Amino acid sequence: MEHEEHKQKLLIREKTSSLEELSLVEKVWNESKLMWIVAAPAIFTRFSIFAIYIISQAFVGRIGSMELAAFAVVFTVLIRFANGILFGIAGAMTSTILGFWIPNIGQLIFVTCGWCSETWHGFSFLAFKDLWPVVKLSISSGTMLCLEFWYYTILVLLTGGMKNAEVEINALSICLNINGWEIMIAFGFMAASSVRVANELGKGSAKAAKFSVVVTVLTSFTIGFLLFLFFLFFRERLAYIFISNNKDVVNAVGDLSPLLSISILLNSVQPVLSGVAVGAGWQNVVAYVNIGCYYVIGIPVGIVLGHVINLQVKGIWIGMLFGTLIQTIVLTIITYKTNWEEQVIIARNRINRWSKLDDDHETSTTILHD
Repeated sequence: MEHEEHKQKLLIREKTSSLEELSLVEKVWNESKLMWIVAAPAIFTRFSIFAIYIISQAFVGRIGSMELAAFAVVFTVLIRFANGILFGIAGAMTSTILGFWIPNIGQLIFVTCGWCSETWHGFSFLAFKDLWPVVKLSISSGTMLCLEFWYYTILVLLTGGMKNAEVEINALSICLNINGWEIMIAFGFMAASSVRVANELGKGSAKAAKFSVVVTVLTSFTIGFLLFLFFLFFRERLAYIFISNNKDVVNAVGDLSPLLSISILLNSVQPVLSGVAVGAGWQNVVAYVNIGCYYVIGIPVGIVLGHVINLQVKGIWIGMLFGTLIQTIVLTIITYKTNWEEQVIIARNRINRWSKLDDDHETSTTILHD
């Protein structure tokens, strides 16, 4: 066992020395190319799918303010339980639901019908062998992502009890949907950071894994900062994409735009760090961080600012942004303090474990055929 760990550490040093031979510009360029191979398709897919929701909301906003508020509540809170209601916007809802399902079906066909021949070899009983670790990892990943998605859904629920709730919900839904559309870019970088970290850890290159984190975070942050300036400048003019005949909603969007810009800036970093966690297998840690930062800190602070100090929807959003800020800081500290060489050894052990399972399966299959 000690001999194996010593051998793996020697391999890490070899990978590190080969990386250090390149200049900084070359390393950034090479890493950026590898990152964009994953990030670009992921961003395009997520961005275009979420655009269906944005377009539907823009059409509904032209129908009326009440319909826009109903659409916002249904699609952020009750979409799984709302079939058959809201007849005035049923067409928009149906087209949106189809728009979400069609890409999923298309991806399933693409994977299973011959276009992924190097990675898809058909269904196998090997998928059910030693399944519990995969189930635990999947539950951790699902919990981590659900806690993030539900966080801003609660913001809409808390806004429903405010004064002038219809205007507030309309303005908030417009801002959150713009924020959600932008976060699809960050989710693309989340996928890239997950793949790049996992790949480099699997290859045994601790320094390359760490460097990929830096490049991906800085790239996403740069795009987020440019969008931060863009939305800070356009403010209430953004609302005219969704609604044209309600000055109260337009003014409310302008009032919330600084918070939208800050949210976009924070969300350009936090999902990427979550992607690092997925790539390194820390999903359960991030799930606990999300519970603490979002639900123990963010929501209570938002309730106090919104209802007690009477800052209304801005107070709730400020509190929830505070929770996101704390989460980003915690994930940054965790990532910074990570022993990447140790993570390489852990990743290698996982690879060896699954390789052994695959070899055993191939051996048993060969014996059966013989």
